[in-house]
Amino acid sequence: MNYELSKQEIIQEIVKCGKNPNYFINNFARITHPIHGPVPFKLYPFQENCIKDFVDYRFNIVVKARQLGLSTTAAAYVAWLMLFHKDKSILVVATKLGTAANLVKKVKSIIKNVPEWLMISKITTDNKNSFELDNGSWVKASSTSGDAGRSEALSLLVIDEAAHVENIGEMWAGLYPTLSTGGRCIALSTPNGIGNWFYDTYTKAESQQNDFNPISLPWDVHPERNLEWFKKETRNMPPRQIAQELECNFNMSGETLVRTEDLLYLESLVKEPKYKSSIDHNLWIWETYDTANKYFMIADVARGDGNDFSVFHMFRNDTMEQVAEYQGKVPVDIFARLVFETSKEYGFCLTAVENNSVGFAVLEKLKELRHPNLYYSVKSSHEYIDQYQAENISNSVIGFSTTQNTRPLVIAKLEEYIRNRIFITYSSRLYSEFKTFIWNHGKAQASKGKNDDLVMAAAIAAFIRDNALTSDKLNVEYRKAIIGSIRKNTNHFTTNIPGMIDMTKVDQYGNNVVNTKNYLPNKSNNVMPIMIFKG
Repeated sequence: MNYELSKQEIIQEIVKCGKNPNYFINNFARITHPIHGPVPFKLYPFQENCIKDFVDYRFNIVVKARQLGLSTTAAAYVAWLMLFHKDKSILVVATKLGTAANLVKKVKSIIKNVPEWLMISKITTDNKNSFELDNGSWVKASSTSGDAGRSEALSLLVIDEAAHVENIGEMWAGLYPTLSTGGRCIALSTPNGIGNWFYDTYTKAESQQNDFNPISLPWDVHPERNLEWFKKETRNMPPRQIAQELECNFNMSGETLVRTEDLLYLESLVKEPKYKSSIDHNLWIWETYDTANKYFMIADVARGDGNDFSVFHMFRNDTMEQVAEYQGKVPVDIFARLVFETSKEYGFCLTAVENNSVGFAVLEKLKELRHPNLYYSVKSSHEYIDQYQAENISNSVIGFSTTQNTRPLVIAKLEEYIRNRIFITYSSRLYSEFKTFIWNHGKAQASKGKNDDLVMAAAIAAFIRDNALTSDKLNVEYRKAIIGSIRKNTNHFTTNIPGMIDMTKVDQYGNNVVNTKNYLPNKSNNVMPIMIFKG
């Protein structure tokens, strides 16, 4: 609209803009191009739909591909909200204060570049991280600290790259009360794995378990992108990056210990247990005791802080197939009794208990109950030794020790077992923990607010099977092979030396002559059988 408007037309345009943010943005919003400077911001259909949802829904959560202009779209919506509404307080948070400040900068640029006749409010504050109009509306960038915006009564909270904001759960808990007077929220991000606040909130929104409106914007919502563009763009990108940056795939994004294809494998194994037992029905059983099989049990005892569970797994020695699992919160003495009785049900199988502070209490109870097959190891080398040997060795340690040295080893062994399809679990509880067991600054651990008790017990199981049960089985096979290689040879040789007294006589030329006397009782002529090895 470059022509001069009459006063009546200006009023009409202002009313249209105030009622419809898409009309305002498409006709009067200008954004800064890095080369061409301010250019008109023409919304794509998917961006217009987002703006409509921002108006219609109080809470919106957007999982998006990269470079769709959603941050700019959100900034244009904020500019409209500030310009045409009084006393709107808007807070922007992001992974970094600078990222949040960049969105605020876009808001300022849009407002400053509207036609002069449309500038119905004047700028009163114009700082790097904040911007305020004389109608009482303001926007401010903030860090993601736990107390961000706590003192404000917010009209709108914008969380940019929400899946990548650390401690966002705590931040949301602090900010949600500031929206209680009718405030709104827009959370937008590329996915960053599962088990975080963004994933939980989005998936619950999809199943209508919260008040958020879910919006999914994969790469192909952009009208100027086609399959040829996608192939060219992803030519040098790994699958995880493609999933995160373009496909809006939660499961394939993020840094989980277990690869996506392996998570899908684990998911395919999940099935309901045949029985649910124990006083709390948390003992799941898929296979009852079979005398033809051998089993072993791994137990991890809760520390008692209210967040952890006491757990154990039962596996078959030969197939590493899970046959039983327990996860619950019971007193230590009851858990010890449950471990004892379950182990007894499976033929008093080898039972390894992590010997942390409360784990020793369980181990003492098992010793008191005279469990005959507890796991012991040598203190320095962590070499497995059986219970009978351990009682006669001074440096033996009862239970399994998870230390700074052994933790990465057991986790690596579990990952190897899963990757090579050696590990078989049917538990939905364990599968859920695998989905939130991630790499965090080089350390594999549960996502914040999640548990890893079942995962760590499974990791110890993989390590013990590989280093104790398998190696012990090999030693048995070696011994059998050595014994089996010994045989009796029926060939004989004589120990007689020609010319010996009372033995076969020889003449001066060394030829045998008549045997005059032989008083060996077995008449073997001093013949000895030979014991030889096959190999």
